[in-house]
Amino acid sequence: DPDRKTEVVLLACGSFNPITNMHLRLFELAKDYFHETGKYKVIKGIISPVGDAYKKKGLISANHRVTMAKLATKNSDWVEVDDWESCQSEWLETLKVLRYHHQKLLSADVTNNPQDAVPITKLGRKRKQQPNRHEPIKKKNQSPVVKSVPQVKLLCGSDVLESFGIPNLWKLEDITEIVEKHGLVCISRAGNNVQKFIYESDILWRHKNNIHLVEEWITNDISSTKIRRALRRGQSIRYLVPDVVRAYIEKNKLYSPESEDRNAGVVLAPLQKHASDSKSSQPLN
Repeated sequence: DPDRKTEVVLLACGSFNPITNMHLRLFELAKDYFHETGKYKVIKGIISPVGDAYKKKGLISANHRVTMAKLATKNSDWVEVDDWESCQSEWLETLKVLRYHHQKLLSADVTNNPQDAVPITKLGRKRKQQPNRHEPIKKKNQSPVVKSVPQVKLLCGSDVLESFGIPNLWKLEDITEIVEKHGLVCISRAGNNVQKFIYESDILWRHKNNIHLVEEWITNDISSTKIRRALRRGQSIRYLVPDVVRAYIEKNKLYSPESEDRNAGVVLAPLQKHASDSKSSQPLN
Protein backbone atom coordinates (compact mmCIF):
# COMPACT_ATOMS: atom_id res chain seq x y z
CA ASP A 1 0.00 0.00 0.00
CA PRO A 2 1.79 3.14 -1.21
CA ASP A 3 -0.22 5.31 1.20
CA ARG A 4 1.08 3.41 4.19
CA LYS A 5 3.43 5.57 6.22
CA THR A 6 6.77 4.38 7.56
CA GLU A 7 6.63 4.18 11.33
CA VAL A 8 9.43 5.93 13.16
CA VAL A 9 10.68 5.71 16.72
CA LEU A 10 12.88 8.61 17.81
CA LEU A 11 15.70 7.76 20.20
CA ALA A 12 17.62 10.47 22.04
CA CYS A 13 20.78 9.46 23.88
CA GLY A 14 22.73 11.82 26.10
CA SER A 15 23.47 12.90 29.63
CA PHE A 16 20.20 14.76 30.36
CA ASN A 17 22.06 16.38 33.23
CA PRO A 18 19.47 17.76 33.86
CA ILE A 19 16.78 17.35 31.21
CA THR A 20 15.61 20.76 29.93
CA ASN A 21 12.78 22.19 27.84
CA MET A 22 15.20 22.17 24.92
CA HIS A 23 15.53 18.38 25.08
CA LEU A 24 11.76 18.02 25.04
CA ARG A 25 11.45 20.45 22.13
CA LEU A 26 13.78 18.29 20.00
CA PHE A 27 11.11 15.58 20.01
CA GLU A 28 8.32 17.96 19.03
CA LEU A 29 10.35 19.52 16.21
CA ALA A 30 11.31 16.11 14.82
CA LYS A 31 7.75 14.80 14.99
CA ASP A 32 6.39 17.87 13.16
CA TYR A 33 9.08 17.48 10.50
CA PHE A 34 8.32 13.80 9.86
CA HIS A 35 4.57 14.31 9.75
CA GLU A 36 4.96 17.25 7.33
CA THR A 37 6.78 15.01 4.85
CA GLY A 38 3.60 12.91 4.64
CA LYS A 39 5.74 9.74 4.45
CA TYR A 40 6.29 8.97 8.12
CA LYS A 41 4.33 8.44 11.29
CA VAL A 42 6.19 8.97 14.56
CA ILE A 43 4.84 6.42 16.99
CA LYS A 44 7.16 6.90 19.94
CA GLY A 45 9.98 8.95 21.40
CA ILE A 46 12.53 7.40 23.75
CA ILE A 47 14.86 9.25 26.10
CA SER A 48 17.82 7.09 27.09
CA PRO A 49 20.07 8.77 29.66
CA VAL A 50 23.70 7.68 29.61
CA GLY A 51 25.04 5.53 32.47
CA ASP A 52 27.42 6.77 35.13
CA ALA A 53 30.29 4.84 33.52
CA TYR A 54 30.38 7.51 30.80
CA LYS A 55 32.47 9.52 33.30
CA LYS A 56 31.62 12.97 32.01
CA LYS A 57 32.62 15.87 34.18
CA GLY A 58 29.75 17.03 36.39
CA LEU A 59 27.60 13.96 35.60
CA ILE A 60 25.33 13.29 38.57
CA SER A 61 23.99 9.81 39.31
CA ALA A 62 21.88 8.11 36.67
CA ASN A 63 18.95 7.42 38.99
CA HIS A 64 18.47 11.17 39.51
CA ARG A 65 18.80 11.88 35.79
CA VAL A 66 16.35 9.10 34.88
CA THR A 67 13.89 10.26 37.55
CA MET A 68 13.98 13.85 36.27
CA ALA A 69 13.45 12.67 32.70
CA LYS A 70 10.47 10.58 33.81
CA LEU A 71 8.99 13.54 35.67
CA ALA A 72 9.52 15.73 32.58
CA THR A 73 7.69 13.31 30.27
CA LYS A 74 4.93 12.26 32.66
CA ASN A 75 2.30 14.20 30.72
CA SER A 76 3.57 13.31 27.23
CA ASP A 77 1.47 10.74 25.42
CA TRP A 78 4.32 9.60 23.18
CA VAL A 79 7.73 10.36 24.72
CA GLU A 80 8.96 7.93 27.35
CA VAL A 81 12.13 7.24 29.30
CA ASP A 82 14.06 3.99 29.03
CA ASP A 83 16.60 3.20 31.74
CA TRP A 84 18.17 0.12 30.12
CA GLU A 85 21.27 2.02 28.99
CA SER A 86 21.69 3.84 32.29
CA CYS A 87 21.53 0.55 34.22
CA GLN A 88 24.50 -1.00 32.42
CA SER A 89 27.65 -1.26 34.51
CA GLU A 90 29.81 -0.24 31.55
CA TRP A 91 29.46 2.61 29.10
CA LEU A 92 27.70 1.53 25.88
CA GLU A 93 28.26 2.80 22.37
CA THR A 94 25.22 4.67 21.04
CA LEU A 95 24.98 2.13 18.21
CA LYS A 96 24.43 -0.66 20.74
CA VAL A 97 21.58 1.31 22.30
CA LEU A 98 20.03 1.81 18.84
CA ARG A 99 20.39 -1.92 18.12
CA TYR A 100 18.84 -2.82 21.46
CA HIS A 101 15.74 -0.71 20.80
CA HIS A 102 15.50 -2.00 17.24
CA GLN A 103 15.60 -5.60 18.53
CA LYS A 104 13.03 -4.81 21.20
CA LEU A 105 10.65 -3.54 18.51
CA LEU A 106 11.32 -6.60 16.34
CA SER A 107 10.45 -9.03 19.12
CA ALA A 108 7.38 -7.01 20.09
CA ASP A 109 6.31 -7.13 16.46
CA VAL A 110 6.57 -10.93 16.33
CA THR A 111 4.36 -11.43 19.37
CA ASN A 112 1.75 -8.92 18.18
CA ASN A 113 1.72 -10.23 14.65
CA PRO A 114 -1.17 -12.74 14.81
CA GLN A 115 -3.64 -10.13 16.07
CA ASP A 116 -2.20 -7.31 14.01
CA ALA A 117 -2.26 -9.22 10.76
CA VAL A 118 -6.04 -9.12 10.51
CA PRO A 119 -6.77 -5.40 10.91
CA ILE A 120 -3.96 -4.54 8.53
CA THR A 121 -5.29 -6.80 5.78
CA LYS A 122 -8.73 -5.30 6.32
CA LEU A 123 -7.67 -1.71 5.75
CA GLY A 124 -9.83 0.52 3.56
CA ARG A 125 -10.47 -0.52 -0.02
CA LYS A 126 -9.06 -4.01 0.41
CA ARG A 127 -12.08 -4.98 2.47
CA LYS A 128 -14.26 -5.02 -0.66
CA GLN A 129 -11.98 -7.45 -2.43
CA GLN A 130 -12.11 -10.04 0.33
CA PRO A 131 -15.60 -10.07 1.83
CA ASN A 132 -15.37 -12.56 4.72
CA ARG A 133 -12.91 -15.10 3.52
CA HIS A 134 -9.29 -15.05 4.57
CA GLU A 135 -7.39 -16.78 1.82
CA PRO A 136 -3.95 -17.92 2.88
CA ILE A 137 -2.61 -16.75 -0.48
CA LYS A 138 -3.73 -13.17 0.16
CA LYS A 139 -2.20 -13.31 3.63
CA LYS A 140 1.10 -14.55 2.26
CA ASN A 141 1.31 -11.74 -0.25
CA GLN A 142 0.65 -9.21 2.46
CA SER A 143 2.98 -10.49 5.12
CA PRO A 144 5.89 -8.22 4.11
CA VAL A 145 3.61 -5.21 4.66
CA VAL A 146 2.35 -6.52 7.98
CA LYS A 147 5.86 -7.16 9.24
CA SER A 148 7.29 -3.74 8.45
CA VAL A 149 8.95 -2.86 11.72
CA PRO A 150 9.32 0.78 12.82
CA GLN A 151 12.61 2.49 12.06
CA VAL A 152 14.58 3.63 15.10
CA LYS A 153 16.25 6.92 14.30
CA LEU A 154 18.79 8.71 16.44
CA LEU A 155 17.52 12.15 17.44
CA CYS A 156 20.18 14.71 18.22
CA GLY A 157 21.25 18.33 18.11
CA SER A 158 23.84 19.53 15.62
CA ASP A 159 26.51 19.29 18.34
CA VAL A 160 26.21 15.49 18.31
CA LEU A 161 26.51 15.30 14.53
CA GLU A 162 29.56 17.56 14.65
CA SER A 163 31.07 15.44 17.44
CA PHE A 164 31.48 12.73 14.77
CA GLY A 165 34.54 14.75 13.76
CA ILE A 166 36.26 14.48 17.16
CA PRO A 167 39.06 11.88 17.00
CA ASN A 168 38.43 8.72 19.10
CA LEU A 169 34.98 9.79 20.25
CA TRP A 170 33.15 7.61 17.71
CA LYS A 171 34.17 4.49 15.83
CA LEU A 172 34.02 4.99 12.08
CA GLU A 173 32.12 1.74 11.56
CA ASP A 174 29.58 2.79 14.21
CA ILE A 175 28.89 6.09 12.46
CA THR A 176 28.50 4.17 9.21
CA GLU A 177 26.03 1.68 10.67
CA ILE A 178 24.03 4.43 12.40
CA VAL A 179 23.50 6.42 9.20
CA GLU A 180 23.21 3.38 6.94
CA LYS A 181 20.89 1.08 8.87
CA HIS A 182 19.01 3.41 11.20
CA GLY A 183 19.18 7.08 10.36
CA LEU A 184 19.81 10.37 12.03
CA VAL A 185 17.49 13.25 12.78
CA CYS A 186 19.48 16.36 13.48
CA ILE A 187 17.85 19.50 14.86
CA SER A 188 19.89 22.55 14.02
CA ARG A 189 19.54 26.25 14.57
CA ALA A 190 18.55 28.17 11.48
CA GLY A 191 21.80 29.22 9.86
CA ASN A 192 23.90 26.54 11.54
CA ASN A 193 26.21 24.97 9.00
CA VAL A 194 25.41 21.28 9.43
CA GLN A 195 25.09 20.86 5.66
CA LYS A 196 28.70 21.88 5.23
CA PHE A 197 29.76 19.33 7.84
CA ILE A 198 27.89 16.58 5.97
CA TYR A 199 29.36 17.73 2.66
CA GLU A 200 32.88 17.51 4.09
CA SER A 201 32.46 13.89 5.20
CA ASP A 202 32.37 11.12 2.60
CA ILE A 203 30.49 8.73 4.89
CA LEU A 204 27.79 11.22 5.79
CA TRP A 205 27.50 12.41 2.21
CA ARG A 206 27.02 8.86 0.96
CA HIS A 207 24.11 8.38 3.37
CA LYS A 208 22.75 11.89 3.36
CA ASN A 209 19.27 10.66 2.42
CA ASN A 210 19.17 8.96 5.79
CA ILE A 211 20.15 12.13 7.64
CA HIS A 212 17.15 14.33 8.26
CA LEU A 213 18.05 17.94 8.97
CA VAL A 214 15.37 19.82 10.83
CA GLU A 215 15.66 23.57 11.11
CA GLU A 216 14.74 25.06 14.43
CA TRP A 217 13.33 28.49 13.66
CA ILE A 218 12.22 29.28 17.20
CA THR A 219 15.69 29.24 18.64
CA ASN A 220 16.22 27.57 21.95
CA ASP A 221 19.66 27.98 23.41
CA ILE A 222 19.04 26.29 26.75
CA SER A 223 21.74 23.77 27.61
CA SER A 224 22.22 21.55 30.63
CA THR A 225 25.63 23.16 31.16
CA LYS A 226 24.04 26.62 31.47
CA ILE A 227 21.33 25.26 33.76
CA ARG A 228 23.95 23.78 36.10
CA ARG A 229 25.87 27.05 36.07
CA ALA A 230 22.77 29.01 37.05
CA LEU A 231 22.04 26.53 39.85
CA ARG A 232 25.60 26.75 41.22
CA ARG A 233 25.16 30.51 41.34
CA GLY A 234 21.80 30.31 43.07
CA GLN A 235 19.96 31.74 40.04
CA SER A 236 16.48 30.79 38.93
CA ILE A 237 16.01 28.17 36.21
CA ARG A 238 12.25 28.56 36.07
CA TYR A 239 10.72 28.31 32.54
CA LEU A 240 13.93 26.65 31.32
CA VAL A 241 13.14 23.20 32.70
CA PRO A 242 9.74 21.67 33.52
CA ASP A 243 8.50 22.79 36.95
CA VAL A 244 8.52 19.22 38.28
CA VAL A 245 12.21 18.96 37.39
CA ARG A 246 13.00 22.27 39.06
CA ALA A 247 11.21 21.14 42.23
CA TYR A 248 13.08 17.82 42.21
CA ILE A 249 16.45 19.56 41.83
CA GLU A 250 15.65 21.93 44.72
CA LYS A 251 14.37 19.19 46.97
CA ASN A 252 17.44 17.02 46.40
CA LYS A 253 19.94 19.95 46.19
CA LEU A 254 21.33 18.30 43.08
CA TYR A 255 23.78 20.69 41.46
CA SER A 256 26.64 22.33 43.32
CA PRO A 257 30.29 23.27 42.81
CA GLU A 258 31.09 19.80 44.26
CA SER A 259 28.87 17.90 41.81
CA GLU A 260 30.40 19.84 38.92
CA ASP A 261 33.85 18.56 39.94
CA ARG A 262 32.79 14.94 39.75
CA ASN A 263 34.93 13.02 37.22
CA ALA A 264 37.23 16.03 36.86
CA GLY A 265 40.43 14.86 35.19
CA VAL A 266 38.91 11.49 34.24
CA VAL A 267 39.06 10.59 30.54
CA LEU A 268 35.64 10.15 28.94
CA ALA A 269 34.76 6.45 28.54
CA PRO A 270 34.61 6.41 24.71
CA LEU A 271 37.96 8.21 24.47
CA GLN A 272 39.49 5.66 26.85
CA LYS A 273 38.00 2.77 24.95
CA HIS A 274 38.66 3.91 21.39
CA ALA A 275 42.10 5.41 21.88
CA SER A 276 43.29 1.87 22.58
CA ASP A 277 41.85 0.61 19.27
CA SER A 278 44.00 3.07 17.35
CA LYS A 279 42.67 1.78 14.02
CA SER A 280 39.46 3.71 14.68
CA SER A 281 41.21 6.96 15.42
CA GLN A 282 40.92 8.56 12.02
CA PRO A 283 38.49 11.45 12.42
CA LEU A 284 35.46 11.67 10.18
CA ASN A 285 36.58 14.36 7.79
